[in-house]
Amino acid sequence: MASKQTARQTGESIIRRLHDAGHVAMFAGGCVRDQLLGRDPKDYDVVTDATPDRVAELFRRTQKVGAKFGVVLVHVSGMQIEVATFRVDGDYSDGRHPDNVTFGNQIDDARRRDFTINGMFFDVVRQQIIDHVGGRRDLEDGIIRAIGDPDRRFAEDHLRMVRAVRFCARLGFVIEDQTLEAIRRQAHLLRTISPERVREELRMTLESPSRADGWRWICSAGLAAHILPGVPYDAQDQATVATRIAALPDNAGFTVVLAALLASLPPKRAGEVCSKFTSPNYESRGVSWLLTQLPRVRNPDNLDLADIKLLVARAGFVDLCALLRADLAAASLPPDPFEAFQTRANAIPPAEVAPPPFISGDDLVARNVPKGPIYADILTTLYHAQLNDEISDRPAAIARLEELIPRA
Repeated sequence: MASKQTARQTGESIIRRLHDAGHVAMFAGGCVRDQLLGRDPKDYDVVTDATPDRVAELFRRTQKVGAKFGVVLVHVSGMQIEVATFRVDGDYSDGRHPDNVTFGNQIDDARRRDFTINGMFFDVVRQQIIDHVGGRRDLEDGIIRAIGDPDRRFAEDHLRMVRAVRFCARLGFVIEDQTLEAIRRQAHLLRTISPERVREELRMTLESPSRADGWRWICSAGLAAHILPGVPYDAQDQATVATRIAALPDNAGFTVVLAALLASLPPKRAGEVCSKFTSPNYESRGVSWLLTQLPRVRNPDNLDLADIKLLVARAGFVDLCALLRADLAAASLPPDPFEAFQTRANAIPPAEVAPPPFISGDDLVARNVPKGPIYADILTTLYHAQLNDEISDRPAAIARLEELIPRA
């Protein structure tokens, strides 16, 4: 896999090629911001006054992924760099993308962008930051500020409201007052955006170690009710959720984060919220399972050995432990139930967690057990007894089976 430095070098080679052909070309957006912050950029995007057709002429392998928006992918040395022509955006009738664009200059291009910290350019040839929107000052002051009229910026692309929160959480910044007020005024527009796009922005915000700060900004900006419609969050609920998700491990996945967000709901209702949120089926089922098991593991002394083994065997066991610990922290309770649950789980040898069952459906068929719900009931009862060490071998299991078979 190519390194980040290789990506930068590739971008610089493209810029120099454009420059040598008589064009203006620079790095733009997030890579400039991240370099100034001392972070490794994920991507290096290039902007230029060259049209898409001109870019295609200058490079051997190109792909016009967004020609109507002036965007071309340039493939060099096994890598691809996005090269965009300076532009002015037209109206945004769908709240996400401009209906049309016209090519412009670098000042036009800077002013059409979302936030000042994302509106800077870096001139590779002159080794100079180009800042037409005050982004460097805001970066130094730790401020997220919309470029120009914030109401217009958010009316153009509604997802920018959630991105503002994501940048706050990721960078530890604050949202400038006028920008924050504009988000509060227009938060309802999020409901017009496809749920999967909102979900993706929320995932990027809450999968990071700074997720609690992200959640607090979501609430402060009035976005919670529109991101998760139908989920009642009063001020106390918001604070409890912040404490709960802050107590999750730094590397917690989105399934357990969603469970922590929705822990006040019945498991089935939480699963329905996830489904409306277009979560994948595995994620919706995972959230429902975690919230079904959470009340059980709050009182681990009430679980028998088989219960513990069945929980340990589940793929969501680690998430369940994390959720239990976080939920106790949110309720200002000591971690005793978590520690007791962990102690009991750790005491089980791995080979005994999910051993092959002594009895299978074939054994029931061989004994002419009538088909129906009784099949699952008998198999579950026998396996539970096996996991509880009440049955130690197959002969004992067969003897217990004979006792369970209904007699006419």
